[in-house]
Amino acid sequence: MSLLVNIDVPDLEAGVAFYTSAFGLAVGRRFGGEVVELTGWPAPLYLLRKAAGTVGAGDSRRGYARHWTPVHLDVVVDDVAAALARAVAAGAVAEGEIRTAAWGRLAQVADPFGHGLCLIEFLNRGYDEIADPPESPFGNATGEAV
Repeated sequence: MSLLVNIDVPDLEAGVAFYTSAFGLAVGRRFGGEVVELTGWPAPLYLLRKAAGTVGAGDSRRGYARHWTPVHLDVVVDDVAAALARAVAAGAVAEGEIRTAAWGRLAQVADPFGHGLCLIEFLNRGYDEIADPPESPFGNATGEAV
């Protein structure tokens, strides 16, 4: 099993320019002028040329105004401030200030096509900072027999 990430864009070359500049990705392959594979992340990223107003899933129409979906990309970076500056220089729109949580630092951006992305810099133990303690076969989290 593997994972592929697909992002619809109305202008394929503008999409390539943004994602290579903002995140240091490289063009892997091109497919018939309609799809470009970008490499450099653990999963390949495919940009698909899809005109605004064309049918997406179900009866929905593609739109490239700012939008958010519960399924979005979290891009893990070493330095969120530097990554945010690089993304904005490439054409992203910063949405608010960098926030800090127990697990790390977060910046939200929109790409030039309205897609929301989160830039995440893990701190300390990352998400383990907020993870529930593991259950022990010998007792509960405090070591008491169950």
